[in-house]
Amino acid sequence: MEDQTEKRFYTREELQEFEEIITGKLEVSRKEYKELALELKENAGGNTDSEYGVDSQEKEQIEIMMARQGRFIDNLEKALIRIKNGTYGICKISGELIPKDRLKAVPHTTTTVEAKLKQRENPGQ
Repeated sequence: MEDQTEKRFYTREELQEFEEIITGKLEVSRKEYKELALELKENAGGNTDSEYGVDSQEKEQIEIMMARQGRFIDNLEKALIRIKNGTYGICKISGELIPKDRLKAVPHTTTTVEAKLKQRENPGQ
């Protein structure tokens, strides 16, 4: 007889594995953020009125990359909080368990692919 009960949570061991993945990504991301901040600081001393405004464009690109990296770091930190409070891996839309492969690829996700697609199809619901 097959087990008909659906898995609702990840085990402590599985959560530990996800925590290690997220911690590793956080370490790399924070390092990249610091490097971008240093690059921005170094570029701040340059002439922003250079030909074609290249320095201004570079500065803007670095700021965009820093903002994106900052959001990624924030999402990873929130994922660690979900691990600690026991809600990690549970889709915030459907309440279903997010597949392990998806969490390994996008460890900060809060939705299943199916729920995300439904949400895009029906944004007001």
